[in-house]
Parts: sequence; C-alpha cells; structure tokens
Amino acid sequence: MKSEVYFIREISPENVVKLYRALGIELPGQVAVKVHSGEKGNQNFLHPEFWKKMVEEVKGTIVECNTAYGDASGGVRDNTPSHLKLLEEHGWTKLFKVDLMDAEGPDVVLPIPNGKILKQNLVGKDLLNYDSMLVLAHFKGHPMGGYGGALKQLSIGCASRAGKALMHSGGASDDRYECWNKHADKNAFPEAMADAASSVVNHFNGKIAYINVMKNLSVDCDCCQIAEDPCMRDIGILSSLDPVAIDQACIDLVKNSDDPGKEHFMERVNSRNGIHTIEAAAELGIGSREYELIELK
Repeated sequence: MKSEVYFIREISPENVVKLYRALGIELPGQVAVKVHSGEKGNQNFLHPEFWKKMVEEVKGTIVECNTAYGDASGGVRDNTPSHLKLLEEHGWTKLFKVDLMDAEGPDVVLPIPNGKILKQNLVGKDLLNYDSMLVLAHFKGHPMGGYGGALKQLSIGCASRAGKALMHSGGASDDRYECWNKHADKNAFPEAMADAASSVVNHFNGKIAYINVMKNLSVDCDCCQIAEDPCMRDIGILSSLDPVAIDQACIDLVKNSDDPGKEHFMERVNSRNGIHTIEAAAELGIGSREYELIELK
C-alpha cells in the first residue's frame, strides 16, 4: 500500500493548514510542534509568522532542543541561555508558547532495540509532556546530512545535545566536544539518524503528522550562521502521515524539476549520502518510499 503525500504548489500559511486538514487527523492532547528556529544570522529559515496559523490550528507548543556545536561554530543555540535569547530575538516567544525540551536534565532515553547503529536515543525530558507531535520541516540541504526534512527534524531535531553527539559519532560518544573527533562514516551517520527518528515515531505511536515546505532551497541548513543563498526556485508544500514518504517525495520533486539549480542541490544530497537516511528509515519500518502524490489546488 502506497503512502499518501499531499502537495500544493502555492506556498502560503493558509495552504499549510489546508494540507494538514487533508490528512484527516486530529492530533490529541498536548501537541508538540517541532520547528527549526533558525541560527543567528541565517537568512533562509521560515519565520514564526509563516507558521502562526498552523500552530494555532492545533493549539500547539513550539518545541526545540539545544545543539551540539563546538565553541568554534559561531552558533548560539548550543546552550540554554543564549538559545532562549535567540528564540526571543527571532520572534518565536512573542507569538507562541515555546519549550526548549532539554533546557533542564536529565535526558529521556528512548529505546531502539532494532537500531542499525544506536540502541537508544537521548531526547529532552520535556518530550514526555506531549501526547502528539506535528513536525514542521523546512526542506533544504544540509552540510552533513545532505538534506534536512521530516526525518532530520525527528532525529537531530528532537535529540538533546548528548543525543546529537551520539548520532554524529555513530554511537561512539555522547560528549558534544568528543563526538567531532569520532565523526561517523558516510553510512553510520544517516543510519544513526534513521535509528533516532524511529524512536520518536514509535514513541508517539501514530499520533504524529508531517509538513515539509520546499521554500528557500539552499544547499545549507537553517543551522548555518552563514548559509548559501537558495539555488532553486520554490517548489511547494507537502503533508503526510509518513516521514519516509514525504522526504522521498521532496527529493523526487527536486530531481524531476526543470530548474538548473537542481544539480547543485542534488550534489550536496548525494555527496553526503543523504538518501541513505531515507533508505535506512524505510528498512526500520517507520515508513515507505512508495507513495502516491496527491496534488491539491
């Protein structure tokens, strides 16, 4: 059975809500809304005003986690005080209730008994405060993962600093400084991300939905303080209940585009073995690479 992925070309806050409603799901209880809040200086991230109607639709709480950057990165989201300050500067706390899930420890351990690389995932303890999750992803490239979409939001996005370190090191270290000296190889890193993503999917057990917005298509992530400008024109918005299918559909829309910038974008994806995250997640059983793209007007 192919997974359903809904698609609309016109990008607007109203169409984000329209695509969510097309899924026919009502997320129950306290809803965690996972976004990428954008690194200080980044010009490509999707601002809180864009997501406002969608967050209000589910009466959700914006959730984020600290990063595992080293001191030389220039980023400011690697510790709670400066991350909270940036969330305020970027306007998130003005519009929404915001929860930095790993602001205080201890981390929550999510088991991954069948993981390819990881046997556990470390997430911010506040994840347990939520009954369901809406993953709002800005689909774009990424310096290490090749691309960023729903699966990255589930994995790196929901992990604490220690959890991020575990993924980056292929399970070798949960230390945010040591992990960069033990960086995972081109297969282990995407497989570790798939493992971590599976633990969050299994935790919410069907009470989770995904929206990917293909706008500002840079080869760099919103975590980059200095990111390359977009290399492709905007493509549209997608929604699904399947994180594997929605990311695969985004990759296919890039590959099938007539935009000359797609070669540059796909070079970033392929040079980092980005597709392997999708392959590994499908093998772990959290979704299917086979999908039906349903275009709405």
